[in-house]
Amino acid sequence: MATTIKKVTTRRELNRFIRFNYHMYKKNPYSVPDLFDDMLNTFNKKKNAAFEFCEADYFLAYRDGKIVGRVAAIINSRANETWNRQIVRFGWIDFIDNPEVSAALINAVEEWGKARGMTHIQGPLGFTDFDAEGTLIEGFDQLSTMSTTYNYPYYQSHFEHLGFEKEADWVEFKIYIPDTIPDKHLRIANLVQRKYNLQIKKFTSRRKIAREYGQAIFDLMNEAYKPLFGYSALSQGQITQYIKMYLSVLDLRMVSLITEADGTLIAAGISMPSLSIALQKAHGRLLPLGWYYLLKALFMKRRSKVLDLLLVAVKPEYQNKGINALIFTDLIHVYQQLGFEYAESNPELEMNGKVQAQWEYFRTEQHKRRRAFIKEIK
Repeated sequence: MATTIKKVTTRRELNRFIRFNYHMYKKNPYSVPDLFDDMLNTFNKKKNAAFEFCEADYFLAYRDGKIVGRVAAIINSRANETWNRQIVRFGWIDFIDNPEVSAALINAVEEWGKARGMTHIQGPLGFTDFDAEGTLIEGFDQLSTMSTTYNYPYYQSHFEHLGFEKEADWVEFKIYIPDTIPDKHLRIANLVQRKYNLQIKKFTSRRKIAREYGQAIFDLMNEAYKPLFGYSALSQGQITQYIKMYLSVLDLRMVSLITEADGTLIAAGISMPSLSIALQKAHGRLLPLGWYYLLKALFMKRRSKVLDLLLVAVKPEYQNKGINALIFTDLIHVYQQLGFEYAESNPELEMNGKVQAQWEYFRTEQHKRRRAFIKEIK
């Protein structure tokens, strides 16, 4: 039985590309499905601002007329220019446990990239850092989050068999909410606030925070994340898109902005209740009842006991000065009031000591690890 690769060219095929992941992991208790409509927008060149500097095609693998795998081939020209590399990315990859299938999918991406002058293949990665990154290699018995993907343990061995090597690892932590803020953490927060004359900004209006600080939040992210693995600056089109997409659904109690005395933004901490269980109940669809599960998880009192840390960013000149302590001194009170038990850090580069140092005063558990692979295209 041969494996056939077909490029996605129709809306029906794109629907099948998106839903293959859901069908493959339908009975898995740890996988969290993406919302179908969100994925349609992600892969739509007219709706995803990343296509200002990315190009992509999507491929399906068939055996005996059945879909047995999928993969996206992506070139992020901005990232390639930033890091002076010629890389084609593979993303949204799923496949049955058959080496011929995984080899055929990767070969399709290699040939696609080689035809466009690329010298290396890297992944799993999406268009940008706002997409899921990395193959899960530890933590297969842990619930995924809305910002990450789940995969079966055999993926890693398939990639290694195909000649891929490790390029970067991300680790993830459970960070347990303390009953009281650690004394040293509190002292640091009070000290840096007085020393630099900083203010904690809180909002009750989503429209107001978007108007006054929406642009500044993503400009800060571009500045703070610039040195990180594979990062490419968000374009203005992406920033405009993300302001509408994310700031409109946040519980503003779980947003902490730190500014200088004149209102200049120097740090941000953004979190939200975990949507993992709600997305599982929704089966990746808003209708008929998916919207209810999501709204319940976001705003009703009987929400999840878990929260997701979406964004922690500090202006480079303020890093390593205790600003993170100020952010979480503000947010921990909120987490306690809302009854959260622990936070999901989501992926952090394993070598990013600045990020991991902020958890040193809390009880943590590293429970997942993800890996990006790379190899030369022959």
